[in-house]
Amino acid sequence: MRASISPPSGRADERRASGQEEREFAMSEAEFRRIAERVFETAGIVLKEHKRQMVYTRLARRLRALGLTSFAAYLELLESPAGARELQDFTNAVTTNLTSFFRESHHFDHLSGAVIAPRLAEGRRRLRIWSAGCSTGEEPYSITLALLGKGGPAARDGVDLRILATDLDTNVLAQAQAGLYRADRADDVPAALRPGALIRRPTGQVEIGAAFRGPISFRKLNLLHDWPFRGPFDAIFCRNVLIYFDAETKARLVRRFAEHLDVGGALYLGHSESLLGEHPLLRSEGRTIYRRRG
Repeated sequence: MRASISPPSGRADERRASGQEEREFAMSEAEFRRIAERVFETAGIVLKEHKRQMVYTRLARRLRALGLTSFAAYLELLESPAGARELQDFTNAVTTNLTSFFRESHHFDHLSGAVIAPRLAEGRRRLRIWSAGCSTGEEPYSITLALLGKGGPAARDGVDLRILATDLDTNVLAQAQAGLYRADRADDVPAALRPGALIRRPTGQVEIGAAFRGPISFRKLNLLHDWPFRGPFDAIFCRNVLIYFDAETKARLVRRFAEHLDVGGALYLGHSESLLGEHPLLRSEGRTIYRRRG
């Protein structure tokens, strides 16, 4: 018979029941608050209590990489002059990046049919689009596929299409710029758009074709800092980003986005980011789609 050993007084069970089971590193309430404050100062992201496990898991990797033994030591590093170098890795670690090709596909249908096609019909040839919070690149590549792929309105001579793709996380920007994805990541790309756009590699990955990568410029940008451009943009995508900010920051960002849109330009938000009430610069046009008043 195999003997079993129970911890004295059931303390392990008590810790598991309270969610305080033993961890590699201790994280006190005060340390979590300091981390949350630093995230808000750096990226404007509000970290609530239910994000504690995510924060622990991601930052524990940084402690191991740096050879640190406590969050207190990590915070001391971040708050020291030497912490400037670590700040980017810290930001990358706590930033959530979840995206896919043609996510919320109605946005790309609207962009193609209701924004870009009419502008080209009016004789415009200069098109500017911004993917704010582009993550690993699926969103800006979906834009070029929708506009330059088979039947796309911008797939004609003389069209000057430029897409600015920005993110705070340098790791995901590097992935985006490489334009390489697991084959199954591209399953949501419409079949009609795949020829010439998705190139299969011997590694089993797919690479975005040069014609669809050319119009995109990837740049690091903190949305809470100065924007080193004026626009105007024909469309701005900022989807599933505002949910991480407080109400005041959201309102300020939406106002800035609106001010950078051309008259009649479109702002696309995430599925849970609808604006409440009337906006002085924007009018609603369908699910999480807003047009610049003029």
